[in-house]
Amino acid sequence: MGILTPQFGSLQPSQAQQTLANNYLNFNGAAGGGTFAQQYLPEIYEAEVERYGNRTIGGFLRMVGAEMPMTSDQVIWSEQNRLHIAYDGVGRNANNVQINIPAATPSVLAPNMTVVIMDPINPSATVHAIVGAVAGQNANVYPYVAANLAGLSLAGLKVFVYGSEFAKGTIGSTENVTPSFTQFANSPIIIKSNYQISGSDTAQIGWVEVGAEDGTSGFLWYLKAEGETRLRFEDYLEMSMIEGKLATAGSGFSANQGLIPGFGGAAGPGGAAIAAKGTQGLFDAVQSRGNVMAGYGGTLTDFDAILQNLDSQGAIEENMLFLDRGTELTFDNMLAQQNSYGAGGTSYGVFENSEEMALNLGFSGFRRGSYDFYKTSWKYLNDASTRGGSGNFTGGDNIDGLLVPAGTSTVYDQLLGTNIRRPFLHVRYRASQADDRRMKSWITGSVGGAATTTADFMQVSFLSERCLVTQAANNFVLFTA
Repeated sequence: MGILTPQFGSLQPSQAQQTLANNYLNFNGAAGGGTFAQQYLPEIYEAEVERYGNRTIGGFLRMVGAEMPMTSDQVIWSEQNRLHIAYDGVGRNANNVQINIPAATPSVLAPNMTVVIMDPINPSATVHAIVGAVAGQNANVYPYVAANLAGLSLAGLKVFVYGSEFAKGTIGSTENVTPSFTQFANSPIIIKSNYQISGSDTAQIGWVEVGAEDGTSGFLWYLKAEGETRLRFEDYLEMSMIEGKLATAGSGFSANQGLIPGFGGAAGPGGAAIAAKGTQGLFDAVQSRGNVMAGYGGTLTDFDAILQNLDSQGAIEENMLFLDRGTELTFDNMLAQQNSYGAGGTSYGVFENSEEMALNLGFSGFRRGSYDFYKTSWKYLNDASTRGGSGNFTGGDNIDGLLVPAGTSTVYDQLLGTNIRRPFLHVRYRASQADDRRMKSWITGSVGGAATTTADFMQVSFLSERCLVTQAANNFVLFTA
């Protein structure tokens, strides 16, 4: 049979109606070019397969915190200091009489105060004493029972005041302790994103039906792209509040601002220089001001050490545990071992712990000591595209979980001039009567209902300006590898 010329497409006719190597086109192969220009249509699944399930990792801050407006470039809050007088890292002189308060902690010891001096290296050598002469950071103390301080270590002592004693007919106390507070601050950052599509592509219908976590569906691909851009931006709003870091002097950010668009000391609209700053996120706040449990072993001994530390802090009765999968299973195993039901200590959990009815190896809540704990898996720590990708890493920055106190704390508001109650975690966003920057989105161009420019495209822009306030971080516990 002769060859027909010219050949249109890539089909060669045959004298019989049959599929041959030279006239059958593979839709996915080079012959078909990945198009519908083929003799036989394939069986097409129109719906896109959701192989990763719900891919968003947000929702943590909405669960445990709140959002409130602010009108400044900085949010400042004050937290109360401890009520009682105590010092760590105290040394003693070789004369066995004088103790030395560390220079970083101003001493308020006064004559006639009674103190307890504890030695972590030798707990049995605890001394109860009365204060004599005081000179700056140094104070002479005289034990009630021991002859002197010879039995204590030369450094690393803990001293706390438990009262005072005065002789009859003496003048009043010279003690004058002025209450103080600790002040913290954070700055909001501006987070932006956008999605852009040409006018022609908005009118182009695809053959794959798309769907997204926000409910977007249909055969217009740009709807899926715009919806996923929005979802990704909303996740960034939370991730920035969790992972944020404040820029320090000498850092790469601070030293190379000229190489970062928009920074480098350029004057802003108000004439002020724009400087790198960053923002303090949740992890950084807990690492610098809270408690860190490194290498949690999954034993009651390890967990009880956390409880003892919480006792020394605010002792919040109800707490929430947000854990990665490995640490969550470690907690389940620890708790299951404490249950005597079933062979080998297996826990039957629900259904009145009946072996015949059900087997439950998971625990959503438990009580230890005077504390209640509610445990859940944190998707952000499990997702392979976020913290879940570091599952095999070790080190202080591999986060395995977080203990968050429930309830609210009392702080002094600098603007209101009064004590107010706020959730331990809350987001502050910039807002005023003129502009609300909590979560802005707008459309520009000449497509999709917008008619702001003559450009033949549609651009959807997203913007937010916010920071996280982590109050009373001493009540948080960060679990690291």
